[in-house]
Amino acid sequence: MNIDLKEMTQLAAIFRELFKGYHLSRSEPECYAQLSTLQDQYRALFKAMGFELVCDPRGFYYFVPEQAAAQVNKTAQRLALFTFILVEHLADQGRDPLSVLDGGTIGRDELPALLDKYRDLFLQAEVTTHEELEDKIIRRLTQLGFAEDSNGVYRFLPPMHRFLDVCLSVQHDRDLAASLHSSDLPLPAPVLIDDDSGDPIITLDEGIEESEEEAIARALAEERAAQEQDA
Repeated sequence: MNIDLKEMTQLAAIFRELFKGYHLSRSEPECYAQLSTLQDQYRALFKAMGFELVCDPRGFYYFVPEQAAAQVNKTAQRLALFTFILVEHLADQGRDPLSVLDGGTIGRDELPALLDKYRDLFLQAEVTTHEELEDKIIRRLTQLGFAEDSNGVYRFLPPMHRFLDVCLSVQHDRDLAASLHSSDLPLPAPVLIDDDSGDPIITLDEGIEESEEEAIARALAEERAAQEQDA
């Protein structure tokens, strides 16, 4: 592979964003256009630097570092939990979760009701107030390229599919509440890897042991089952 650094005019900006865990999509037109045009060169260069550049066909790029061990942190739990809750909430309202989380929007004014409805679940992520919801979840979604904030209207970007894929697989399993009690059930869940600088990079873990995200999914399923019994 012949790498011409003179062509890679966005290299510094692209690497800076990917390294800190940001997901580059069409919302960053200059970086995205150059990645799309010089994808093979960027992939070869970053591989030589010890990073794997992933191009999702739905229109976004991200790094998976060559690190063997992944430690789940609070940000991963909160983003996974919030996505699970949104899927449930939108479905209950008769709205298509896919159409909302794939380029659609929700308003800041919807957050208080969401927090009240799923307060017990948010407690697991140490989110108890509207301010904490915005600071610990919404702000991180925008910082990592999953959403953008336009004057209190949050538009979801293509990278949300990384969480949405997992959530939809959970939703499609009608027997999740019962089957998750089996330790043999593998359930992929989003996790965060911390690099040496402490900046988060998103990846996927498909281990069979119950992770903290799986515990969240199980709690959500049990909460849903309880609501159905009360109805």
